[in-house]
Amino acid sequence: MKTATLSIRLDADLDRLLGKASKQIGRSRSEVAREALRRQLRLTQFEAIRRRMMPFAEARGFLTDEDVFSQVS
Repeated sequence: MKTATLSIRLDADLDRLLGKASKQIGRSRSEVAREALRRQLRLTQFEAIRRRMMPFAEARGFLTDEDVFSQVS
């Protein structure tokens, strides 16, 4: 697998949180940062899809998450 290197600057609080999290779960700081970035990018992707789909859902009467859950449950 090809990899790329990304350098970022962290403020002291974020650096401390990253270090603490990596120690707690026994993974490297890089692994924790990659997973956090992966989750955030997936969330951003989901939110973009949701924004595109909302007009179609609203046109069919789905205005809230509860509306959707009531139909699939």
